[in-house]
Amino acid sequence: MISKLQPARRVLLFFLSLLFSILVSAPLAYGVDKDVSQPVPALSPNLQQAIASVHVVQLLSRSHYRKIPLDQDNVEKVFDRYLDRLDPNRSFFLQTDIKEFEPYRKKLGDSLRSGDLNPAFAIFNRYRERAEERSRYMLKQLQSGIKNLDLNSNEELVVERKNEPWLTGKAAQQQLWNKQLKDSVLSLKLNNKTDDEIVNQLRRRNTNLLRRLHQSKSEDAFQTYINAFAGIYDPHTQYFSPQTAENFDINMSLSLEGIGAVLSSEDEYTRVVSVVPGGPAEKAGQLKPGDKIISVGQGKNGKLEDVVGMRLDDVVKLIRGTKHTLVRLEIIPGSGSDSSTRTYEIVRDRVKLEEQDATSKVIDVTVNGKKSRIGVIELPTFYIDFKAAQSGAPDYKSTTRDVRRLVEKLKQEKIDGLIIDLRGNGGGSLQEANELTGLFIDKGPTVVVRNNRGRAEKQEDPDQGQLYDGPMVVMIDRLSASASEIFAGAMQDYGRALVVGSQSYGKGTVQSIQPLNHGQLKLTLAKFYRVSGQSTQNRGVVPDIVFPSLYDGRDIGEDTLPDALPWDTISPVSYRPYTDLSPYLPELQKKHQARTRKNADFVYLHEMKEYFDRFENQNKVSLNHEKRQLEMQTMRSKRLAIENRLRKAKGEKLLNNLDELEEVNNNEREQKKKDQETDAFLREAGVILVEMNKATNDKPLFSRSSSDRF
Repeated sequence: MISKLQPARRVLLFFLSLLFSILVSAPLAYGVDKDVSQPVPALSPNLQQAIASVHVVQLLSRSHYRKIPLDQDNVEKVFDRYLDRLDPNRSFFLQTDIKEFEPYRKKLGDSLRSGDLNPAFAIFNRYRERAEERSRYMLKQLQSGIKNLDLNSNEELVVERKNEPWLTGKAAQQQLWNKQLKDSVLSLKLNNKTDDEIVNQLRRRNTNLLRRLHQSKSEDAFQTYINAFAGIYDPHTQYFSPQTAENFDINMSLSLEGIGAVLSSEDEYTRVVSVVPGGPAEKAGQLKPGDKIISVGQGKNGKLEDVVGMRLDDVVKLIRGTKHTLVRLEIIPGSGSDSSTRTYEIVRDRVKLEEQDATSKVIDVTVNGKKSRIGVIELPTFYIDFKAAQSGAPDYKSTTRDVRRLVEKLKQEKIDGLIIDLRGNGGGSLQEANELTGLFIDKGPTVVVRNNRGRAEKQEDPDQGQLYDGPMVVMIDRLSASASEIFAGAMQDYGRALVVGSQSYGKGTVQSIQPLNHGQLKLTLAKFYRVSGQSTQNRGVVPDIVFPSLYDGRDIGEDTLPDALPWDTISPVSYRPYTDLSPYLPELQKKHQARTRKNADFVYLHEMKEYFDRFENQNKVSLNHEKRQLEMQTMRSKRLAIENRLRKAKGEKLLNNLDELEEVNNNEREQKKKDQETDAFLREAGVILVEMNKATNDKPLFSRSSSDRF
C-alpha cells in the first residue's frame, strides 16, 4: 500500500503492493565489457553517498513506523545483515576476514551517524576479492575439463549454508568450491548436457561473474550497505540509488514491452519475484514466483545465452524486447524438486491496465440435486486511474466502479449467491479497498490506519446503502495481500461473507517514497488494522474454511521475511456486524472435508504438498552421480504417479513421462480457457456457499445486528 501523502507515487508502486521489498542486490548501472584478466579494482565512496547515508539515518529515526535506537545491539545487527547480503551462503569470506572486520562492528554506529562509509567499502572490496578468487579458481579447474572430477564418492554438499560457520581457511574454501563445481556439473549432466557443453557453459558462467565484478560501481557497495541498515526496520524499507530508481520507474510503466514479471538478483541467479496480473508471463501460465532464470534465448531458434552470474540489468535487457516477439527462458523451478530445468516460451507484449480488470461469470452448482446459480467476480488487483480521477474525469476507471457494474449485471441474472475471488491479488489502492467494502455493507468503518506517531484513523464507507445484500464467499490464498486482506478482513469481521482458501500473505503496512539528495528511500509509515482491532500484518487473514495450498511452509509470506513488523492488536472501532457465522462453521467444515476427501483435484494438491515437503526442503545433495541420478529418477517417478492418478480420475490420457507434462499442460490450459472451465477450488467455494445458505434455514442471515460491537 502507498501512503495518501504520496498520490503521485501510487501508480509507481501499483504492481508492488504485496511486495515484499525487492532487494536488488545487483546494481542497475549499465557497464561495458572489460578485460577480465586484470584484477578487480577497489571501490571508494563519494561525498554524495556520504550525505545520503546521513539523510537515511535521520529520516528513518524520525519517520519510520518502528522506532529503533541506533544502539550497539542494532548496530551489530546491521553489521551481520550486511555480511549476509554479501555472502548469504558463506562461500566467500574466511574466518580471518570476519576477525579483521570485527573493529568495524563496534564503531558502525558512529560511522552511520557521521556518513563514514569506509568500513562498508572495505568489507565490500574484500567480498569482491574473494568472489574473484572463486571465479578464477573455477575457471582454472575447468581448463583440463571435467573428466578428472570424482563423481563416484559419497560426498555431500550443504545447499543452504547460512547457518554454517565461516570458512576456516583457504583449504576449506577450496574444498567447498570443489563441491560446488561438482554439484554444477552433476546438475548439467542430469539435464543431458555433454562434457564439452558443461565445460563451455560453466566457463561462460564464471566469466560472467568476473565481468560482473569488473562492472561493479561504488553505488553497488553503497546501496547494499544502506539497505542492510534500512532492512532492520522492516523488509519493505529500502534505499533506491538514482539508477535503481530510474529502472524501478521503467519496470512499473504500463507501456513497458516485456514479459510482465518483477525480477531480482539472488546470489548468482536472476529470480522471479512476482508475475504481473494480465501480463504475458501470467497469460502463458508457466513462470512462477521463485523460479530462477538460468538462460535466455531470442525467438524460436535463437541460442540460449547463459545468464547465471550476469548482472540483473543485463538479464533484463535480454528479456525485454519488441512487442509480439518471442523470448525463451530456461529456468530452474522454484517449486521444483529435481535438477531438471524447464524452457518456457513467452511472447512479449505491453502490460495493459484493462487486462487486469475485474471480470464476472455465472457458474452452476448442484447440491442434493438442486441447481443454484452462483455469480463469480475475479479481481486481479485493486486498481484506479489516479490521473483521470484527479483531473475530474467523470468516467475514470476503478475497481469499485467495475465491480458495481458487474454486480448489477449478476443481480439481473438472478444469482443465488456471490463469490469474490481474490486469489493471487497482491493489492493496490487503499481507496478502492475501502470503497469496494462499502458496496457490501450499509455503512460503517472499513479499516483503521495507525501512523508512526501512534494516531489511529478509521476509513469509512463513503456511500450509505448496500449494492448487494445476499450471501457471499471471499476466496483468498497466500498471494492475496494488502488491499485484498483489508477487504477480506472487513467481510469476515462484519460477518458479511465466509472467507475460504489459504492464509493470506500478511502485508499490513503502508509505504511512501521520499526523495534524497542522492536516490530515494521507500519507508514504512503506518500499519493497517481491521475494524475488530486485529492487524493484517504478518499473520494475514485466516480463512473460515481452509483449502490446501502448495505455498504452505514455503518462503512466501510476510512472516518469512527478516525483521517483519509483528502482528498486534488495537482497540476495535464501533461497528455493527451482520451476523455471527461461527455456529455454522463446524458443520460446513465437516461437509467440506467429506466432499474433498475423494475429490481428485484436492487429493492431487495434498499429494503434491507432501511431495514438495519431502523433496524440496532437503538441505544436502549427494555428489555421487549414480546416487544423484537414482534420487532424481525416484522423484520424477513419484511426480509422474501423482500426475497420472489425477489424469486417470478425470478420464484423461495418461503420461508416459514427465517430459510430456509441460506440453500437455499448455494445450489443456488453452482448452480450459476456451471452455471456460471452472477450477476445483471455485466449484468447492460455490458448494460451500450453497451449503451455508441451506444451513441458515432461510434465516435473515445478513440483516443488521441489533447492537454495535466494540
